[in-house]
Amino acid sequence: MAHVASSNSIRTFRPHFPTAESPPVPFTGATFPFREKPRRQFPVVACQTKSNSSTENSTVKEKQADSSGTDDAGAATSSPSDSAGLPEFPTRNLNRRIAVGSGLFGVGLFVLGRLDFGVSLKDLSAVALPYEEALSNGKPTVVEFYADWCEVCRELAPDVYKVEQQYKGQVNFVMLNVDNTKWEQELDEFGVEGIPHFAFLDRDGNEEGNVVGRLPRRYLMENVEALAQGEATVPHARVVGQFSKAESRKVRPVSDPTSHG
Repeated sequence: MAHVASSNSIRTFRPHFPTAESPPVPFTGATFPFREKPRRQFPVVACQTKSNSSTENSTVKEKQADSSGTDDAGAATSSPSDSAGLPEFPTRNLNRRIAVGSGLFGVGLFVLGRLDFGVSLKDLSAVALPYEEALSNGKPTVVEFYADWCEVCRELAPDVYKVEQQYKGQVNFVMLNVDNTKWEQELDEFGVEGIPHFAFLDRDGNEEGNVVGRLPRRYLMENVEALAQGEATVPHARVVGQFSKAESRKVRPVSDPTSHG
């Protein structure tokens, strides 16, 4: 204990130590005013364990499904004008159509090239009608006297083929090779001195005119048109261009009496 001496009396002070049984002694001293400071707000950081990963994935999937559904609905309700401005990307069907179109275009070029440059005298003679049959079927006839060595005959083959294809079924087309001794009588009958020599016969086999040598295709075309229309005469009855002389023919024996070449 501490003892303090005074003139009047002696007071004894005992230190007080709060215990669990005794209530706290209220503070009766002077109080000082103070301002309450605002509390700082700190961001909340949440830690997520593995157990919630499945929940998060399902939530993300639901959001994606909702967004895709929204996109689909927007696309379904979009106006045709919006999609019309977008470029069309190639598809398998489009590529197939392009391939087919390219193939047809290539075939067309091949056919055109065949008509203009690939037709030979051998091709014409292979499809020509036999002379005897042409005189007996009641149709007008064009008889061409030619030779394989004739340069002008080879040059005019594509033009002859085009005219023949245009009037096929209306006019007979016959090819007679001057090198074949089988046609000696016909050479004299039609007065063949140069080749190619085109003789135009009516339905009864009577000659209406002839065209000899290299000439524009229209001469042949107009004469054939007159025959197909059954006219009494042809517009070009006697026209001669550059030709090969028939005297240069290479006579050969007849290998096939029924051949018209």
